[in-house]
Amino acid sequence: MARHDATVGRYVYLTINGIEYRVYYESNYTGTGTGIPLICQHTAGAHGFQWRHLLEDREITDRYRVIAWDLPFHGKSLPPIGDAHWTKPYNLTRDFFLKFITGFAKELELDQPVFIGCSMGGQVAVDLAAHHPDEFRAVIGVEASLNSPGYYLDQFYHPRISNEAKPEPNIRETIFGYSQGAPMVFKGDLYYYSVEYDATPYAAKIDTTRCPLYLLTGEYDFATGPEETKALAAQIKGSRFIEMKDNGHFPMSENPLKFREYLLPVLAEIAGR
Repeated sequence: MARHDATVGRYVYLTINGIEYRVYYESNYTGTGTGIPLICQHTAGAHGFQWRHLLEDREITDRYRVIAWDLPFHGKSLPPIGDAHWTKPYNLTRDFFLKFITGFAKELELDQPVFIGCSMGGQVAVDLAAHHPDEFRAVIGVEASLNSPGYYLDQFYHPRISNEAKPEPNIRETIFGYSQGAPMVFKGDLYYYSVEYDATPYAAKIDTTRCPLYLLTGEYDFATGPEETKALAAQIKGSRFIEMKDNGHFPMSENPLKFREYLLPVLAEIAGR
C-alpha cells in the first residue's frame, strides 16, 4: 500500500484590487469544523515549502489546522492570467499583502485564525496586529523588526542565500526551495520588507489585549538579529520576545526540530486562551 503524507494541496481563487488570482495552498486538514486555523506566510522570494515540517508535525496538527500558501507569483501560485503583469514591475505592497491575508482567511471562512510569518511574514504579522487586530486569535512574527531598510537592491533580483549559517541536515532543502523563485520576485518582495514596512510610527499603539503578539528570532539571523527584535518588542506593551538558539533567518526550514521547541509552548498558550 502506498505511503501518503497527510498534507493535501488545493487552489482557491481570490480577487484583490480587481484582479483574480489562483492561489495554491497546502493543509493537513480536509474536513470542516474543528482545529484552530494556523496560517503560514513564507519569506521573501520563497514559497510554502518552508512550512512543510509544521504540516508533518502531529503534535501541532492534532490541535491546529495548518495552512501554508504560495503568495501570488510564488511557487505554484502562477501570475494572474487576466492581467498584463509583464508590463509592470513586480513590487509587493502593504496594501496587497494585507488584503491577500485577510481575504484568504475570509474566503476559507477561517474563524479567528492564528497567523505566523517569517522575515517579510514576520513584519506583516506586526502590521496585522496594528491594522487588523480583531481578525486574528494571535499573531507570531518570526525574525521581525521595527524596520529593515537597505535591502531593496538590484543584487537581489535573483534569489540567492548563503549556505554558511544553517545547520545540517536542512541546508540543502532550504537552498533548493529558495532557488525555485522567479528572478524578479525576491527583489519585488523586498519592496514591502525594506521600503514600505516601518512600524516605528505605530508599534507603541498596538493593543496586545486585542491581538496577542509573539516575536521569535534566531540567535544568528543575518538580517534581523535578536537585538533588533528586542527593540521592536520594547515598543509594544504585552508582546512576548523569544530568542531561539541554534537558528537563524529561516528557522522553520533550516532547523525545524529546534524551532518547534520554541514554537510548541507558544501554540499551547494560544490554544489555551
